[in-house]
Formats: sequence, structure tokens, C-alpha cells
Amino acid sequence: MPNKLAEQTSPYLLQHADNPVDWWPWGPEAFAEAKARGVPVLLSVGYASCHWCHVMAHESFEDAQIAAYMNEHFVNIKVDREERPDVDSVYMDVTVALTGHGGWPMTVFLTPAAEPFFAGTYFPPRPRQGQTSFPQVMTAVADAWTQRREEIEEAGADIARRLAEVVALPGGTAGGDGGPQLSAELLDGAVAGLAGRFDARHGGFGPKPKFPPSMVAELLLRHWARTGDDKALEMVRVTCERMARGGIYDQLAGGFARYSVDATWTVPHFEKMLYDNAQLLRVYLHLWRATGSPLAERVVRETAEFLLTDLRTPEGGFASALDADAVPAGQPNAHPEEGASYSWTPAQLADVLGPQDGAWAAGVLGVTEAGTFEHGTSVLMLPADPDDPARFARVRAALAAARSRRPQPARDDKIVAAWNGLAIAALAEAGALLAEPAWIAAATRAAELLRDVHLHDGRLWRTSRDGRRGPNAGVLEDYGCVADGYLALHQVTADPRWLTLAGELLDVVRARFAAPDGGFFDTADDAEALLRRPRESSDSATPSGQAAVAGALLTFAALTGSAEHRDAAVATVGLAMPLLAKDARYAGWAGAVAEAVLAGPAEVAVVGRPDLERLARLGTAPGAVVVTAGPLTAGRADPAVYVCRDFVCELPVTTAEEVRAKLGVRLPT
Repeated sequence: MPNKLAEQTSPYLLQHADNPVDWWPWGPEAFAEAKARGVPVLLSVGYASCHWCHVMAHESFEDAQIAAYMNEHFVNIKVDREERPDVDSVYMDVTVALTGHGGWPMTVFLTPAAEPFFAGTYFPPRPRQGQTSFPQVMTAVADAWTQRREEIEEAGADIARRLAEVVALPGGTAGGDGGPQLSAELLDGAVAGLAGRFDARHGGFGPKPKFPPSMVAELLLRHWARTGDDKALEMVRVTCERMARGGIYDQLAGGFARYSVDATWTVPHFEKMLYDNAQLLRVYLHLWRATGSPLAERVVRETAEFLLTDLRTPEGGFASALDADAVPAGQPNAHPEEGASYSWTPAQLADVLGPQDGAWAAGVLGVTEAGTFEHGTSVLMLPADPDDPARFARVRAALAAARSRRPQPARDDKIVAAWNGLAIAALAEAGALLAEPAWIAAATRAAELLRDVHLHDGRLWRTSRDGRRGPNAGVLEDYGCVADGYLALHQVTADPRWLTLAGELLDVVRARFAAPDGGFFDTADDAEALLRRPRESSDSATPSGQAAVAGALLTFAALTGSAEHRDAAVATVGLAMPLLAKDARYAGWAGAVAEAVLAGPAEVAVVGRPDLERLARLGTAPGAVVVTAGPLTAGRADPAVYVCRDFVCELPVTTAEEVRAKLGVRLPT
């Protein structure tokens, strides 16, 4: 019989609805049950496209004996971290503090008061290479609870007290305490710190595993545009080229995997996330705008089509992810394996293409007999552009068609507001710059879905699925990213409703999320009370809520002339300066917003000069806004391009040469 997850909207929770584990969704009823039974809570947190979450589910949660022990000794709660980032944030802090590392699946044992006392991540079903098994962990916890319950409850309460005390932003604040302040010198130092960590051979920053540094790349592109620092641009160029030619990029259908397990971008962790692809689409677009790189333009076009083809839902939004795992071809009864859809052998290439084209494709795409992945298979790469583009196009199309006949990874089709906001911004801007109206139309449809389904009673909700709004309120990143998406869409469509909606979202942020020091909490003041009110300053896979809101506030101020919103943006981004000074890898988007603050940003109104509109949008000035209608155009009747910065206007310009000079246009037109 299905357990208590059967009525949930989260695909991840629904994956566990038929487990023999008596799972509960997060909520007061589960903790009341634990209190009534006098047992601890076993909290398991993961997400639908997480490979090791699937492994632990298959090994342990589908095992009748393990499930029976879980049901007898615990109240078991399953949480989708993408649906409840607030719960995930609080207990991930505990897990890292207790174990020294984090990750998913996350396993935390709680008292009935939701106070944590033991934590870990993945546990195998049997002892393995010195790792304690999941049954051993549960037995030890259950025995300790029976024999030393009062001691455990005191320890949990102490952890909860310590957690509640952590309310300041990590790294301090930038108020009157003498901490680092937003300045050109601080940003110079942050970029120098990135240069010291840069892998000049393979791109990226730091050792393996390597994650696409989307937010850091935006910081570097804006820094180059403001200062002319060619080293900053070179770090982006090398990183983007190595990623686009590596296995982390899907050489057949476009789109990026989550990260590379090695330092060379060869073997990815194969899940493909909406948030990565939305952000990388924008990064490659801005790299193309800066350099005219044909490779960057190709990646933009292919990634945009991947979003529209593989992730768009019938309702017009964008699904969260494609799974890392799939059933191996020809083995319908096998359990899904990581990368099964994406890896190839030379023999498989020859089967699809014939011996001659198969051997040629193997050389072009780096497929070897030894293999670069598991079971002697290889992940497709493109170390260099082939010398016969027409032949490669035919080969690529044939391989893509053959791959489509393999079992495909599952899709997590829930709509996450924040990530759709990122996609809306990227598609709208790319559609305008590359003359692809279908992308702008797709961005508009996704924006309408968020408006019609996720906006309810003036508040934004985190998720939806099949047009049905999820149960959880939006968090700070949802408001910031959706507002940013709406502002980008307003700029390319001149539709005032998106500017209005963005302003309303930012009004909610300032009223319900505000913190005493001028920044914001990640949850609203009327949200469910957890052990602490989450407040993250560092970027993770997406911009921190603080940085996302700061960027949206700054853009809104530039579009409307609101000094109040600009002051709020500057105060908020200023709070991230200590972290940016310490290690810019974790504050890339705050650094990008800070670059826009120092650059103005440029406020550009194009009036009666459609011939200069696209040229203005090709400008590299950090954080510039470009409109053909709205507050910036009010009272301006003479055909010209009007450029203002920080509410101070320059003389209007009427020639392409003047637009190029004022907005840093680098591409020939």
C-alpha cells in the first residue's frame, strides 16, 4: 500500500510513495506522532535527480527488513530539498558541523522536538570499506535512545540552541564594524584571488570535482568590461571552452551536466539541472557578446533548444532536472545506472554509423576501446572542431536519433519558481540578442505560468506540478530570481506588466524578509518556525537569496529611478563583501552585482531608433538596462539613445559609434 507520500506533488517524494517505509512528509503531524510514540525522527533529505539518493533508496528503503526496523523504531520523514530549501539548509548546517562534510542523501536523527542529535549522508546497507552500515547506525541510535534518552535530548537541545544563535551572515557584516566595504580595490583583490585558484590548463577553480562556475564567470565578465582586465576575460574564455569541449557538455543534444568528477571536465555526474543550464546559457551569451566566439554562440543556441525540447512542460514552465541514471539499453529488468544513456563504445558507434563513419566519429568524439567511463564506455567530447562540419552534422544527428531510442533518464517535472526565473531571464535576453523570438515567447509563457499559478494572494509559492501549486511558500531566492526574470522580460518586450509584478515581489521581500542589518532572511516573517531562521550569504548552485535580491533591486532602481531600491541593493550587496574578499568563489553573484554598482549601472532608453536598439543591447557595460518603453523613456520625444548612470544623464547620442563607445559594444554589426 502507498505510504503517506502518495498525495504529495514532489516527484522525489512520489518516488518513495511505494516504499515499505512508512514515510511521512515534513509537518507537525509527523513530530506529534513521534512524541506520542516516544521515538526519535529519522529525517531523510534528497532530490529526484540525485544518483546516491537512488542508490540508498534501492539498497535500504526498498528493503523490507530494513524498512521494518525503521518503522518500528522511528517516525520517518522524507524531504525534497528542492521543495524545502529552508529545512535542508538548517539540517545541512548540522550535518556539516557534526561530520565535517555534507551532501545528499542527508540522514539526520531528531528528537520529537525536531532537535538534531546525530547526522550523516549516505549509508550502505552493509559495512563497506570501513563505512558503518545503515542498519548499524539505526541500531546504535535506537539503543542509545532507549538507554540514554534524557542525555540525547539534552544534546539535541544544546545543538538547537547553538544553531539558533547563528543569525549573522557568515564572514561578518559590512556595516559600521570596519569590515571590508564595497570598492574597486576590493573587487580587484577578489579577482586576483580567483586568478590564484585558476586552473590555467583545464579552466575552472580548485581541484576536482569541478562545478560550472556560472556566477564567478559573470563576475569576471563584468570586471573585464569595467576595468579592461584581460586576465579576467581569459579565465572565462578558457573555462567555457574546456567545458563546452568536455564530457560535461552534451555533444549531441546540448545542455550541461551538473558537475565533473575529474579536473578535466571529462566524466560528469550526469544529472542535468535547469538552474545550471539557465545560468550557463547566460554566461555563454555574455562571452559571445564580449568576444564573438562561434563556440560560445553554438553553446547558447544548443542549450536554449535543450531547455525548450527536454525541459519545457505542457504548462509552459521548465522542469527541474533530468536524472543521472537510466536503465542500460537491452537490459529492461536492470536497475538504472548512472550515465547509461550517454556513454558509447567504438562498436556502438560503428553499429549506428557504419565502420567508416564510426571510426571517424570515435576519433572526433574521443571514444576509445579503453573508455573514459565505466564498463569500457566513453563519454562524448569534442576536443577540436572537426575538419568536415557537414559530415559531423550527419554523424551527430544519427547518434542523437540512436540515443533517443535508448531508455531515457527520468525527468523531475516540478516547476521551481527561482529556477524558472533564471530561465526566463536567460531566454529573454538570448532571444533578443540572437534574434530568436521563439525563445522570448517561451520565456513569456513561463513568466505567465509563475504569475497564474505560483502567485497567490500577493505571495509567491515555491513549486508547482501539472498546473497544481505546491504546498510550500517561496523563499528569498524565489522572489529575487523571479523578479530578475520579470525585469529581463520587461526590457525585451516593453510590456509594463512584468515591471509592475517585479516591483510587487520586491515590495513583499522588503516587508516580510527584512533583517535588522539591512539584508534579508531566506524565509518570510510568517514562515514556519524552524530551529533557526535560515540566512545564507554564500552562493551554492544558484545565487544566494541575498545576492539575487540585491541584483533585482538594483535593476529595478535603474529601470524606475527609485533611489530607495538602489539604497537597499547597495546595503544588501555590501553585506557580502567580507565573504567576497575572503573567497570570491562563494560570492560570485554578489561580486557581479557589486561590479554593476560601481559601473552605474547604465540606464539606457532607446527612443525612436530601432536601428540602434540591438546595438545598445550588445553593450557589455555591467548590469546595464536597455528599454524602449517605460519610466526611462518618459518625456523623451527626440529620436536618440539616452544613457544615464546612477540617476545622472549624459547627452543623448544618435550614431552607432557613440553607442559603441558609451556601452562597450565589442561585436561588429
